[in-house]
Amino acid sequence: MLIDFTAGQSWRRCLIPSVLNTLLLVLLLLTFPALQALAETADLPEDLTELSLEDLMEIEVTSVSKKPQKLANSASAVYVITREDIRRSGVTSIPEALRMAPGVSVTHLNNNIWGISIRGFNSQFANKLLVLIDGRSIYTPLFSGVHWDEQDTMLEDIERIEVIRGPGATLWGANAVNGVINIITRNSADTQGCLAAMGTGSQERAFGDFRYGGQLGDKINYRMYGKYFDRGTLSADTHDAADSWNSLRGGFRADGRLALNDTFTFQGDIYNTDTGSTIEYSNLQPPYEYTMKDSPAMKGGNLLFRWQRHSAASDLELQTYYDRTDRDEFMLHEKRDTFDVNFQHRFQAAGFQEIIWGAGYRFSRDNIRGSFNAKAHNSYHRSDDIYSCFLQDELSLVPEKLTLILGSKLEHNNYTGYEVQPNARILWSPNKNHTFWAAVSRAVRTPSRAEHDSEINSIAPPNTEINPYPFPIVTNIVSSDDFDSEEMTAYELGYRFLGLEYLSVDLAVFYSDYDKLRTFRLTDSHLESGYLLNTIIYDNDMEGTVYGGEVVLNWQPQAWWNLVGIYSYQYMALDLTDNNAVKGYIAGADPHHQASLRSRFDLPENFELDFWLRYVDVLPGKHTDSYISMDMRIGWQPFGDFHLDLVGQNLLDSEHPECREGTAGLLSTEVERSVYLKATWRF
Repeated sequence: MLIDFTAGQSWRRCLIPSVLNTLLLVLLLLTFPALQALAETADLPEDLTELSLEDLMEIEVTSVSKKPQKLANSASAVYVITREDIRRSGVTSIPEALRMAPGVSVTHLNNNIWGISIRGFNSQFANKLLVLIDGRSIYTPLFSGVHWDEQDTMLEDIERIEVIRGPGATLWGANAVNGVINIITRNSADTQGCLAAMGTGSQERAFGDFRYGGQLGDKINYRMYGKYFDRGTLSADTHDAADSWNSLRGGFRADGRLALNDTFTFQGDIYNTDTGSTIEYSNLQPPYEYTMKDSPAMKGGNLLFRWQRHSAASDLELQTYYDRTDRDEFMLHEKRDTFDVNFQHRFQAAGFQEIIWGAGYRFSRDNIRGSFNAKAHNSYHRSDDIYSCFLQDELSLVPEKLTLILGSKLEHNNYTGYEVQPNARILWSPNKNHTFWAAVSRAVRTPSRAEHDSEINSIAPPNTEINPYPFPIVTNIVSSDDFDSEEMTAYELGYRFLGLEYLSVDLAVFYSDYDKLRTFRLTDSHLESGYLLNTIIYDNDMEGTVYGGEVVLNWQPQAWWNLVGIYSYQYMALDLTDNNAVKGYIAGADPHHQASLRSRFDLPENFELDFWLRYVDVLPGKHTDSYISMDMRIGWQPFGDFHLDLVGQNLLDSEHPECREGTAGLLSTEVERSVYLKATWRF
């Protein structure tokens, strides 16, 4: 193979993929004979992190009912991505890990920007999904969504990711409309000693993690960590991608015991991130539309404190956190401070009745500096308060067989006042092998800062297909005080089966009815000096339905071989309630069909071989074809706690788009085949 250094490619971009791809093929050839030998050997290495299928159903989840409960006994569509799932998948970011969960739509718009949603309405600014890290909300009130390029932590420190499909608003409040994702990190008592990891690859140009855990006396455990990565640009057909991504992050966590029944957690993070992207922006001067390389910079940090008291009669919890973000982009510069405090109490009201109630307060203050394309409409500064309280009653109608759950949340925000979000759930377990559940819930997506106090401008240049006039057309989207909350009523049914040692099934179907969805309405059109100005406001003139289902099959044909198959289907129909309105969402932004198959082999001589095959259906609303992708990981533990991982991603083609249309002027790029080598040492 010849490498042309004069073609403008760096030696690293040319040489590293070639070397690592060769290593990948060599190790694969060496590994398959070992795989064949599995049929002849019983002396396999014992991995204490592996869980049987029955153990997986016994995993405790906390996000469904704000209390520890077995996954099998949850009256909700919940899926747990375990620490072992993350390690053996070879993913290098949280968004990539979320692809393992059913019903989750993940689109890679460029190297550092994702669109992530559950059960519909996906986009770069998806706004119907609540995401938490250890109970700390990471959504921004600017657009009621998540900046995924800011969210990260050491993947080795994640205990599990709980993914709830369907409303969680009764306990978690507004914006937990289509789902809740809670990323739960490990107790510092479980991360003692040192861990160092480093690696390089074609896309992952350089990365490294370091963690140290220790003790203070006999009651407090702690850890400190640092993480750095540098990721190269992806490909683009029509423009220079310019979407590199590097980040430096550090943090700590301490867990301890204050008294016999009192525990606490104190943790914090700080980060500095630089990204890149190519955007199109508008200007009133010819040629009116420009393409430029943007270099967004993000920095911030957070502190969280949680106190818990456990007793036989009741549990108390008080959590508070502070979050600071500073996001500087060409079109918009956002600084935000958030303070949040929550209290909850769980107790047995009677032998058959358990009640959990709580109250919370959140204060958020921002400073928005914009541009011609996007800016604050009324004030650069805004402060918002959210007050909330909730009550949930769990009634055991037939002990260990039939449970009824009733609850509601009352929340007050500065935009729409009071919002009530109730739900009713029933859980029936005729025996230990079968579980059925059903639910009906109401949830709302409250207006964001952008919809109540912003101004967005775009320009259609003259003498073009979209504007045949000899003068430009300026579209001015202005926020509206009349924009109301989007409403959703969801109906869900679920079934779980665990009757065999080697097979489990988890099935959920849903029907979601939406009202008052976001639309746009033309309110004024007139000639200004040299251009036509169209003024548009936000409105609530759309309704719709989304229905579908997800199924998870976990099959373990041999002790050394595990297969996880997932299939998700959804269909969306949206209709305007006023023919003069313009839709604010499109139905073709989410795939009808998604499927994945993960295969894990535990091989002799401390080898591991993992495959992950994924299919994602066409996105007609984004002009994106369907694609099939395969990742592969070969792991080896040559001695002690030293591990080597060789990971290939998107191996079936050289590149493919996951979404061809970005938002807010973003030009999307394509996902490339890549490979990286990682070494991890625990000592």
